[in-house]
Amino acid sequence: MFVDLSILVGLGIFAGLLAGILGIGGGTVLVPIIKTLGYTPVQAVATSSLAIVMTSISGTFQNWRMGNLNLRQVILLALPSLFTAQLGVWIASSIPPYILLLAFACFLLLNIFLTNLRKMAIARTRDTDGSAKLNPALARIFTGGISGVLAGLFGIGGGVILVPLQIVLLGEKIKSAIQTSLAVIVLTSISACIGHANRGNILWFEGIVLGIGGLIGAQFSSRFLPRLPDKFVTLSFDFLLGLLSIYVFYQAYNSYTTR
Repeated sequence: MFVDLSILVGLGIFAGLLAGILGIGGGTVLVPIIKTLGYTPVQAVATSSLAIVMTSISGTFQNWRMGNLNLRQVILLALPSLFTAQLGVWIASSIPPYILLLAFACFLLLNIFLTNLRKMAIARTRDTDGSAKLNPALARIFTGGISGVLAGLFGIGGGVILVPLQIVLLGEKIKSAIQTSLAVIVLTSISACIGHANRGNILWFEGIVLGIGGLIGAQFSSRFLPRLPDKFVTLSFDFLLGLLSIYVFYQAYNSYTTR
């Protein structure tokens, strides 16, 4: 039991470190790992949502204390996600496990191709005032809505899409987008967590232990984000997604062949 507990805490700390540095809530790591521990894909997604609530609160609180948080931007992005997260929960609970894993892997892989879009957006903000070319209200509804669906469906908090879309559609700098993303994830994950809890998908003990570890990791990593070069953050973001997509494709294949 002690070994299992220490492993869960260690995994939570690792996820929390990623949450503060990359603004992804840690779910991209937690979902594959929880599935590897022997749980079903929907349990992995739901339990990840619970852990992410705790992890993202920790990192967001630290960003707020350091004055690195735009609360108005957070609220405007989070509002649509509160509703669309329930749609994601319904889909995750309805589709076969191997389809859920396959969709998760494809989504991670798709985000690698957003690298060039992020680079172009960052270059544009250096040459201009960084303002968005699209209607800001519509851009926020779209960005928040998509992140909500993904939070409920994949248990990832939505940071993997919140970060690039803020840069591309809203003209945000990458570090500002990451800090805002982590705060939006707090509210989005709470909504997704409530939906999964109502369906009995959450492993409460595992989720709480992972979340406690995440609280510790996020406190450290959120302090270091402002000091990191933008290029390092961007490359780390894409490298992690690439590795995880390969691993989840493998899990999807195993789930399909053993059904």
